[in-house]
Amino acid sequence: MSIRKTYFRSIIGLLVLLISQNQLKAQHIDNQYFTFESSFFSFEKDSLPYRYILPKKTSLNNKIPLLLFLHGSGERGNDNQKQLVHGSKYFAKAMRDKKLSALLVFPQCAKGDYWANVDRKVHENGSLSFNFKSEGAPTKSMILLNGLIDSLAQLDYIDKSRIYVGGLSMGGMGTFELLWRRPEVFAAAFPICGGGNTESVKSFNSNTAVWIFHGEADSVVLPSFSINMFKNMQQADMPVKLSLYPEYDHNVWEAVFQDQEFLEWLFSKRK
Repeated sequence: MSIRKTYFRSIIGLLVLLISQNQLKAQHIDNQYFTFESSFFSFEKDSLPYRYILPKKTSLNNKIPLLLFLHGSGERGNDNQKQLVHGSKYFAKAMRDKKLSALLVFPQCAKGDYWANVDRKVHENGSLSFNFKSEGAPTKSMILLNGLIDSLAQLDYIDKSRIYVGGLSMGGMGTFELLWRRPEVFAAAFPICGGGNTESVKSFNSNTAVWIFHGEADSVVLPSFSINMFKNMQQADMPVKLSLYPEYDHNVWEAVFQDQEFLEWLFSKRK
């Protein structure tokens, strides 16, 4: 059995799942749409802060999707606030205006850590290069993130056939990595201006729907990273599509959050 499968099936024990599940239930479920409640997932001596919104009406008879959004490198820390800079108002407003029901979760990666297992190099001219790994142990934040995902998926009111993940920049890279570390979990994913190791596509679930976004003028993470992942996923006959925006640099998430079809596409997907 591979390192990644051995790890994920053994390290997250039942006790940890129950602790996190009870913790979330103890929060205010009957909240307002724009109020992100604060919580954290703990494992051994480490913890992962996260913010969440749970719809006002949640019942066991009407299970809801789980949607996780992964922030970029600039929002790392432990204040449990900065990860809400991009995307939180968009998703919260959509849940209110479009009356979407989902458990919306924004975890926060620790400062100095990364969602994905990737070597990043800053060159003299300020440009960045990335070496994405297709094997090896997950980062500490990825370990905690997967523990959080497992714990939330155990909640009675979560529809396990509708678990979604996406993110921007570093979060887009983390999204691609989750698709190969946890291919059995997600119904759909949306990596934004990210990238991944093309060899890892061999481990993706061929039924997971993926919509990739990238700005063609991106000077931080080159669009070729997304394009190459898209081509390999196409060859693997995955339900994948790619949207490139010629006028956008690294801030392409602004265009994504204006796309009228995006959320309709996302919430229509099931495993």
